[in-house]
Order: sequence, then C-alpha cells, then structure tokens
Amino acid sequence: MAMLNMHIDTLFETVKNQINQEQTSATLSVPDTWAQGRTLYGGISTSLIYTAMRQLVATDKQPRALNTSFIGPIEPDKPFTINISLLREGKNTSQLQGQIIQHDRVCVVVLASFGIERKSKVLIESQTKHLMEAPKKASFMPMIPKVTPRFMRHIQLAKKLGDWPFTGSKISDIHGWMRLKEAPKELTVAHLIALIDVWPPTVLQTLRWPAPASTMSWNLEFILPHAEFKPDNWFAYQAETRHAAHGYANTEANVWDSHGALVAISRQTVTVFD
Repeated sequence: MAMLNMHIDTLFETVKNQINQEQTSATLSVPDTWAQGRTLYGGISTSLIYTAMRQLVATDKQPRALNTSFIGPIEPDKPFTINISLLREGKNTSQLQGQIIQHDRVCVVVLASFGIERKSKVLIESQTKHLMEAPKKASFMPMIPKVTPRFMRHIQLAKKLGDWPFTGSKISDIHGWMRLKEAPKELTVAHLIALIDVWPPTVLQTLRWPAPASTMSWNLEFILPHAEFKPDNWFAYQAETRHAAHGYANTEANVWDSHGALVAISRQTVTVFD
C-alpha cells in the first residue's frame, strides 16, 4: 500500500493497525523521502519493526536492548512485510525477533529484549555527562546530490564537534543534537530509535571523496526509567570511533534527553568501501 503522507506517525500507525495477538505481520511501503541511497533509512526500518513488536508485549515490559542486522537493501515505494516472532515469554522478560522481507528476501533482522522493572539492591547511577549547550537553531548538512541522504528532510541536527562527511577531517568523533523536524503527537521510544541512527558514520568525515558505507549491525541499549519526552525535544548525541581498519569501523555513542539524563547507548559496526 502506498504511503502518501510521509510523517513518521503515519508510518507507525500503519503498522499498529495491522499488528495484534492474532496477526503478527504487517505490509506497507515507505516513500522515497525516507530513503538513504538505494535503501530505506536504517533508523526508520528498525523503528517500524520495534513498533510492531511493541504491540505484542505487555506495557509493563519496557525495551531494554535492541540488536539490528542490516542484511540487504529495502526498496522505497515498494511493498514489504514485517514479520514478528515471540521467541520467549517469561514472567519478567520477553524476547522477540522481527524481520523485514521484500521480494522474498530478508532485508533486516531485529532481536529485542523487553523486561519489567524490579526491586533490586543494586543501584549505580550513570555518571556519563555532556557539556554541550542546547541549540538555538539547527545547523544544516550540505545538500550534495546523490550524497546527502534524502531522509534528512525529516530531521534537524545541530552539530557541535566533528565535520560533515568527505571533508578530510582530522577528527573521527561526532557530537551534537538531534530532533524530528515536524514534531509527532507524542514522542516515544520508536521515535527515539528513528532519531539515533541519523548521524553519518563517524569515519566518513575523515575521507576527502565520497565513498559508499553501510551499517552492518546496530545495538541499542535503553536506560530506564526515563522522563517523558516532549514532542519537540532535542536529544544530545556523542559518538566516538573505537577502532577503524581494513574497511570496517566500530563506533559507540551516548544519547541524553533534554534534561541531561542518559537514555540510550548505541554501538555500530560500519563497512566503508573506500
């Protein structure tokens, strides 16, 4: 089914309307405005799978970890199917697997862990902080034909450290802020997932010329409980390159809400064809 309305909430609602305890698959297409090269933006495909999973898990079980493998491209404007499998339903935790299948090929696989909040004697609060001032306005990524991802029209960035891709930078880290350009009705974890993947791989700024790159795997860990997010909230992001060699890079990032509380940890393995 074609999606005429490109707002992220419309995409999420399309999935929600099809998924329930008896129906664990959904079919939709996502417009080219959410594309990244020849595939859909990884943040949107992962958030759609998460949205489907969320419909099958009790509300007292919150997302704890999400691991995504990007296996093949998803064509925009072409139908694909999201299939969800409940691998284990325990008293405290639920484990699910989600797949996106298009043209009879598996394109994305997500494994997710949900768990209830329990009383515990262990309490170690995060000491991870950032010193970035909240942005007053966005800083725009240069619009380079066939280089700047098309999905960027939906998201605002405010870069504080690092450079844009293919500028020959001596820096391999990225610090900044991000938010949805058009605020949703309610900002949820699904929206946060769609936001976190927005920044270019940290190592692309070190190259002088455009080169293909893609994320192989993406691991997200959620810090809970957290305060409710306002729809227009900025989120702080700091990513560092842990290692890069032989065409692969390993990066790690922290994400904070607008109050300075750590809400997620993101790790990626990236391939670079330079």
